Amino acid sequence: MEIQETGLKDCLIIKPRIFEDPRGYFFESFNSKSFEEKTGLSGKFVQDNQSYSSYGVIRGLHAQAGEHAQAKLVRVLKGEVLDVAVDVRPNSPTFGKHISVKLSAENKLQLYVPRGFLHGFSVLSETAEFFYKCDNFYHKESEVGIMYNDSELNIDWLIPEGKQSVSEKDLILNTFSSLKP
Repeated sequence: MEIQETGLKDCLIIKPRIFEDPRGYFFESFNSKSFEEKTGLSGKFVQDNQSYSSYGVIRGLHAQAGEHAQAKLVRVLKGEVLDVAVDVRPNSPTFGKHISVKLSAENKLQLYVPRGFLHGFSVLSETAEFFYKCDNFYHKESEVGIMYNDSELNIDWLIPEGKQSVSEKDLILNTFSSLKP
C-alpha cells in the first residue's frame, strides 16, 4: 500500500498494491496493521456501508458531530466518482479547504477522510457502487451538513448543473458560514 498526502492533515489517498495477470487481479483492500503502521492512524472500523447511484447524483456534504464523529475509508467498487473532503476542524490551518479525488473501480484508489471533515461525492460514470468503512456508528441526531453548491467552498463537482441529482434532504442543508468559529 502506498500513502499519498493531500495537503490536508490526515486526509490521505491510499493506493493498494495490485497483482494482475491474464486471469484478472487481486489486491488487499484493507489491512489494519499495515494501515496503522503506514499512517500512524487508527485502523479500527466498526461499520461498513455501500451505496449505488446513477450518473449526476451528488451526495453530501455530510458528517457527524461531537462524540459521534466518524472517520471514513472510501472506495469505488464499480464506476467512477469525484470524492470530496472538506476540512471543518475549528482550529485547523486548512479550515474550509477541500480536496477532490477521482476514485474508480479502475484506479482502485481509496480516500481516508478523518473525523472533522465533511464528505461527499458525485457520480461521473453511468452508475457507481461506493463502499465506505466508518470508525464510529451512524447516529442520526449527530448529522451535520453543508450545501454541496455552497459559494464559499466553490466545489466543481464535474456534473453540469442541469444533470445534477440531489436529494431533498441535501438541498436544505446549511451554508458553510454556519460552521465558522
